[in-house]
Amino acid sequence: MSSIMFHGMGMFKHLLGFKGLSFKNISTAVAGLNLKTCRCTSLYTTTCRSCIHSSADCLLDVHSPEQEIAIALGSNVGDRIQNFNEALCLMKKSGINITRHSCLYETEPAYVTDQPLFLNSAIRGTTKLGPHELLKVLKQIEKDLGRTEGIRYGPRPIDLDILFYGKLKIESEALTVPHERIWERPFVVAPLVDLLGSSIDSDTVTSWHSFSRKSGGLFELWENLGGESSIGRDGLRRVLPIGSVLWDWSKRTHVMGVLNLTPDSFSDGGKFQAVEAAVSQVKLLISEGADIIDIGAQSSRPFASRLSADEELQRLIPVLEAIVQIPEVKGKLLSVDTFNADVASEAVKRGVHIVNDVSGGQLDPKILTVVGELGVPYVVMHMRGDPTTMQSNENLQYEDVCKQVASELYARMNEAELSGIPLWRIIIDPGVGFSKKTDQNLELLMGLPSIRREIGKKSLAASYAPILVGPSRKRFLGEICDRTNPVERDPATIAAVTAGILGGANIIRVHNVRYSLDAAKVCDALLKQRKTSGMHV
Repeated sequence: MSSIMFHGMGMFKHLLGFKGLSFKNISTAVAGLNLKTCRCTSLYTTTCRSCIHSSADCLLDVHSPEQEIAIALGSNVGDRIQNFNEALCLMKKSGINITRHSCLYETEPAYVTDQPLFLNSAIRGTTKLGPHELLKVLKQIEKDLGRTEGIRYGPRPIDLDILFYGKLKIESEALTVPHERIWERPFVVAPLVDLLGSSIDSDTVTSWHSFSRKSGGLFELWENLGGESSIGRDGLRRVLPIGSVLWDWSKRTHVMGVLNLTPDSFSDGGKFQAVEAAVSQVKLLISEGADIIDIGAQSSRPFASRLSADEELQRLIPVLEAIVQIPEVKGKLLSVDTFNADVASEAVKRGVHIVNDVSGGQLDPKILTVVGELGVPYVVMHMRGDPTTMQSNENLQYEDVCKQVASELYARMNEAELSGIPLWRIIIDPGVGFSKKTDQNLELLMGLPSIRREIGKKSLAASYAPILVGPSRKRFLGEICDRTNPVERDPATIAAVTAGILGGANIIRVHNVRYSLDAAKVCDALLKQRKTSGMHV
């Protein structure tokens, strides 16, 4: 496999910090393709007329029947998210192994403009289905989800198109691959590029770039269609479905207020175990401007003992049932801070919108499958070990903390994807204060752009995921400021979240919402000014 990097493209100026414009490496990769002449047989009922860079007939290599594919998804009728969820489920049941998801985009309709907004996405995967067998499967899924013959480019509950099939270029009466109108559609190219990394990971991906007939491959094509600068405008915005809304996390920083129901949390342990005290605190957090309330009944402080699921639920459920009844919570989001699959399931059944797992699925592997079935956003946090071992000498060893955290975070994200959580439902948290020393926490807060860069080498979609940071009142702030009382660390917390927001954090998890919200507003204004004036930092 090739590990060629795509240097200096405009779409990465924000993400990767590159300068200039050079497509030399991808051009070299495309030129180096090992091109083979193939021939069709009756294995597939319709013959192909051309293979990549070849006018000969083509056929899949029968010795390597499993092919890597890319499929586009679109929907603008009915419950669009549910349509996508059902389509993904049916694809998996039909012989398509989904390995990657793009981001989720809400887009203006093209060609026929008098119709509702679309959701668009794409998946990358493998299949042993032949190209025309695959087409037949996708058409049946469309039919099963209610699509009927109608206006071309008109409204539809689901639209599934084969963008790429292995290294093949296919032209038949029933099927054209690559899809013939990819090259003119930003709403297709954006999610397609998401499925790639800034490093080429296979010869198949090299061939996909070559189909664009651009020296810089699909990345140059995306730049020519507007690239990253078109996201958020021109009828193309990245969204994450939470509750009944599609969240565009680029608009402003969101504030997550902490509600600990534990007797031993380092900052406020024991204060909110009673239902009345917990409800009062939620009302305060909301009045101060919290967008999300993160409710935790299991302590994750260093050396905290682990509760059973039943014990955790006994603390959580009475408080949660009271909170969902108060008028103030309407329009706000609720998150459960747990690494236990059973707790996550029960919490979502009672109105929680987000599962926030400090272990990223490592302490209860069932949680990944459960959250995938629940269909809610999932916060993947970086931590080594568990709360009793995370601060051990072994777990504090890093050669390059940002690079290693990025690599380990991506591994957790990838496992979540393979377990059924689409990438467009994943939020990442670098785990400030978890398995980190003071200097490492500072490196993380200052190094969020480099974390995105490292993740982007494997998956651009993963690098665009919303980032949550939670430095609030942590021990390292006390060490720096000589504040032994956690409550006295709020000013230090403001400095820490400011660094995080300016580095790209989208959610801040804090105890003192009032002061942190003001800091977030100033940071958002600074970022807006930077964008408006074209400043670079």
